[in-house]
Parts: sequence; structure tokens; C-alpha cells
Amino acid sequence: MNTVVYFVIQGSNPKDLQAFYTAIFKWKFTKDENSPIEYYRIETGGISGGLLKRPAGVPPPNSGTNAFACSILVGSFDKTSQLIIANGGKIALPKFAVPGKCWQGYFIDPDGNTFGLVEPDENAK
Repeated sequence: MNTVVYFVIQGSNPKDLQAFYTAIFKWKFTKDENSPIEYYRIETGGISGGLLKRPAGVPPPNSGTNAFACSILVGSFDKTSQLIIANGGKIALPKFAVPGKCWQGYFIDPDGNTFGLVEPDENAK
């Protein structure tokens, strides 16, 4: 537990990014038809990943890093979420189900960095 197990790339045009990463790294993308958002699972041959349609505009130049968000495997999403809030973190995207896989959500640390939590749960819906 408490190890990075998943990354997410946000993209304004997911199809273009799929072509880019496939050409360079030979990653395989599969659309998740059960997801409530436009989302593609990524097979990298190593750590699991995903690609989602960017929910907001691209940050302007010189505004800091525009990067992948990593998710940390936890035993209890709710308990870890409480610890994050109690220690100065904020919710960026509330807990949601990845049907049949896990509970997922995103937070912002006290310095403005985004990270995710993952709690495996085959019954998530």
C-alpha cells in the first residue's frame, strides 16, 4: 500500500495523444465504455495508466508544470481522504467509482500539486 500504482494523462485531444504515445512507446489504448467521462485505459507493459479528455483549459505558458497525475494505492479511500483534509490538503475531484475496478479521486496538496488515491474494489459502481 501507499505506492504509486497509476498515472493519468489529461488531453485536449485524446486521439492525438494516443497516436503520439503509441508511436513512441508502443502503448495500447482501450476506451472504457463504462466510464462516466471520455476515458481510455493504457497498457504500458509496466505501471497502469489512463488518458482522459481534459476537463478544463490547458494552463497558460510559464504557469508551472502541466504533467501526468499519479495515484497512490490505499487501503481506505475515506480514511486517507480525511487525513489529507486534516493536514491542509483539498479535494480536487471527489471520490468516484471506476465500475468494477476501484474508487478514485484527486486532491491538491498544500503547495498546489494534484495527486490521486485509488482503493481497489470490484464492487465499485
